[in-house]
Amino acid sequence: WSPELSSDLYRIDGWGAPYFTVNSSGDISVRPHGTDTLPHQEIDLLKVVKKASDPINSGGLGLQLPLVVRFPDVLKNRLESLQSAFDYAVQSEGYEAHYQGVYPVKCNQDRFVVEDIVKFGSGFRFGLEAGSKPELLLAMSSLCKGSSEGLLVCNGFKDAEYISLALVARKLQLNTVIVLEQEEELDLVIDISRKMAVQPVIGLRAKLRTKHSGHFGSTSGEKGKFGLTTTQILRVVRKLKESGMLDCLQLLHFHIGSQIPSTELLADGVGEAAQVYSELVRLGAGMKFIDIGGGLGIDYDGTKSSDSDVSVAYGLQDYASTVVQAVRFVCDRKNVKHPVISSESGRAIVSHHSVLIFEAVSSTVTRSQELSSMSLHSFVEKLNDDARGDYRNLSAAAIRGEYDTCMLYADQLKQRCVDQFKDGNLDIEQLAAVDAVCDFVSKAIGAS
Repeated sequence: WSPELSSDLYRIDGWGAPYFTVNSSGDISVRPHGTDTLPHQEIDLLKVVKKASDPINSGGLGLQLPLVVRFPDVLKNRLESLQSAFDYAVQSEGYEAHYQGVYPVKCNQDRFVVEDIVKFGSGFRFGLEAGSKPELLLAMSSLCKGSSEGLLVCNGFKDAEYISLALVARKLQLNTVIVLEQEEELDLVIDISRKMAVQPVIGLRAKLRTKHSGHFGSTSGEKGKFGLTTTQILRVVRKLKESGMLDCLQLLHFHIGSQIPSTELLADGVGEAAQVYSELVRLGAGMKFIDIGGGLGIDYDGTKSSDSDVSVAYGLQDYASTVVQAVRFVCDRKNVKHPVISSESGRAIVSHHSVLIFEAVSSTVTRSQELSSMSLHSFVEKLNDDARGDYRNLSAAAIRGEYDTCMLYADQLKQRCVDQFKDGNLDIEQLAAVDAVCDFVSKAIGAS
């Protein structure tokens, strides 16, 4: 056995790259700066756990497992990588606006995480998204120390108190956008903003037709529970125009669903949203931003598959280029000024930066039944004709060294015996015996 075999077995280079690997000692090693990590900067996770859990009188911290170990440098690298991917796409596509992301606080409300994101992202106007009053208070507190251009996107259900708080944030010179998710929220925004004498910046969430059919796509599509239909969007535009506030409508938001599996689906959704954006410009709204929501996926199992809920078939650069191309194509065709692109990529930002470590308290060892030639003969005699045929084919394939065929007949033999047991024609000792035969075959082939 070797560290390389361990790495292959657990597919660490698939799901962990570029932040996790197996070092020469066979331990998990963390690369906090991704591909830019120098050899002396790698962190042996086992040493971290020992230092944290060793008694204080032995120089440790005396902490008990389970532990959550955070790596802020990984968080910083994720933010920089996301920004860099969009910057490259903007430059290479000749896009005439910029990208500035927001972090959705709901993904991890830990104060240290949120404050780190604001600190690391202040150089490229990174902001925050809040979906509730407590999240909004946390976001307001944190963004006071961040970029003045960073967006504070207010999503979620909004009562009068939430809207008043968002307008207070506007008074505090935070770049606050109140995103309408229900049509009736507009009346509250108009009424409260006039009472507080604050000019609001308004966004709206469009309920797109585009959706993905995976586990995380249930809240998207025209029957999704969030957002405004095209009819509702037109009513909102009309009401804002009648109120003399159409210039306040500056942001379009949508969300296809988390873990978008492919760039084809992404391009379809962003293209549809860009059409809505262009129509809002035509109707006279003061549009500036298109917020593509969340959906940037993480390859949790390292398979790079679009058919899995825990994988995606693209990387950061593919994602950014697809978004920029889709928006530029529609806006150029409609002769509309390119909007600032924003995204709410929470999962993609924070997933890699913390590790939960817990203690294994027990283990199970499977001990196969030993089979003598006599007990094996007795076992074979009790099999039905089909199962006995599988056993003979298995033996013949083993003699010829045809290992794949061996496994095929072993599986067939086991299933036939299970069926016999269910029908009451095989006793439990015989069922244990077939397990022993199949385990023996599997181990012999593995050893070879």
